[in-house]
Amino acid sequence: MIKALKFFQYAYIIFAVLFAWDAITNWSVDRNRSYISILFAALAVFMFFFRKRFRQKFQDRQNKK
Repeated sequence: MIKALKFFQYAYIIFAVLFAWDAITNWSVDRNRSYISILFAALAVFMFFFRKRFRQKFQDRQNKK
């Protein structure tokens, strides 16, 4: 279970990189799309840290048992 949580945690970083790449490549073509991609990249980075903290709490709770 913890390995799956760790995998999904790093999947958010991959998505953040993809959205950042999309924002950079489309900056001169469509700025509105780039702003949305930047928003999603920031959200993915936030979710990475949120999931990391959640996984650590879950792991600490299992270690106490």
